[in-house]
Amino acid sequence: MRRLEDVAVGEEIDELRRVVTREDVRIYADVSGDRNPLHQDDAFARSVGFPGVIAHGMFTMGHMAAAVVAWTGDPADVVSVSAQFRAAVFVGDEIVAGGRIRSVDPAARIAELELWVGVEREGRTELPIRKGSAHVRLRRGAEPE
Repeated sequence: MRRLEDVAVGEEIDELRRVVTREDVRIYADVSGDRNPLHQDDAFARSVGFPGVIAHGMFTMGHMAAAVVAWTGDPADVVSVSAQFRAAVFVGDEIVAGGRIRSVDPAARIAELELWVGVEREGRTELPIRKGSAHVRLRRGAEPE
């Protein structure tokens, strides 16, 4: 649990890394009910210009949200998460979620995080999520965890 006294604007959250597997994409499709062929059929994905199946945007956002939960220490402290999707994520990509504290409202005990998800491709970083954000509740020093 993050405490109000222990955070500062500009502080970075720990990066969270994950290699996206075909099994991840299959499970997400099953759980979400989104069985779009872009997420299941390599031939179809190639026919529309991708090198193979792509991960769901919400899968990538879920990874970003997992980084926020890891940073806060308690999923109940996550008030909101949002993202703008900018690029596809492919099977085999290593996605890296990160961020920093954009602002802190001491009276409300809320921190706003600026978030992103990156992937290295051909020697450069692409940002499938460039403008993500989250609002998290902060504890006070005397509050129980």
